[in-house]
Amino acid sequence: MHFLETFAGTYDVFLKGMLLTFQLTFVSVLIAIVIGLFFAFLKISGIKPLSLIADLYIFVVRGTPLIVQIFIFYFGLTSLNISGFWSVIMGLAFHNGAYIAEIFRGAIQSIDKGQMEAGRSLGMSLGLSMRRIILPQAFRRALPPLGNQFIIALKDSSLASFIGMFELFSVATTLGSNNFDYMTYLLVVAIYYLVLVLLFSTIVNVIEKRMSISD
Repeated sequence: MHFLETFAGTYDVFLKGMLLTFQLTFVSVLIAIVIGLFFAFLKISGIKPLSLIADLYIFVVRGTPLIVQIFIFYFGLTSLNISGFWSVIMGLAFHNGAYIAEIFRGAIQSIDKGQMEAGRSLGMSLGLSMRRIILPQAFRRALPPLGNQFIIALKDSSLASFIGMFELFSVATTLGSNNFDYMTYLLVVAIYYLVLVLLFSTIVNVIEKRMSISD
């Protein structure tokens, strides 16, 4: 009963935190997709300096904790009068972009090279062949791992609580501290995260099915 009363009595505060969590995740992943696609192109460009830049970026992201990256972006960007909200988003985008770059790289390289050659033989430029032939197929293949990365980004957004963002995890720890009952509020916030993960997973599955039908 105590758990249900706590859940019902705090839904308005948690919904505000959930909205901020969704905003942090959605916007950062959109930016990360652009970053990832850019570095994926660098990596498969065949130009050594460009591929080395992509390799260095991915190495740095994989080799340092996300919390460190968020703090670097936060203190670096806020010193330039950029809000904490956008600082966290850029930190999350910087981190997720490296993993999305590898997802896109693998998806693009999985497309038969003959399709690019066929496009070029029809008079298409390299960019046009990539945009009309390769990328649509690569995106379909990349969608499942992109969906997984979106869910990972959702859970990683909880680290924003360490720099004062009042997202889901911060709501739970603040209420837990005020009421001397961390366990109940952590169980409540776990349910909100599960609901968001279920929602995003359902959306990705629907998109996958629609794309398979269009094929």
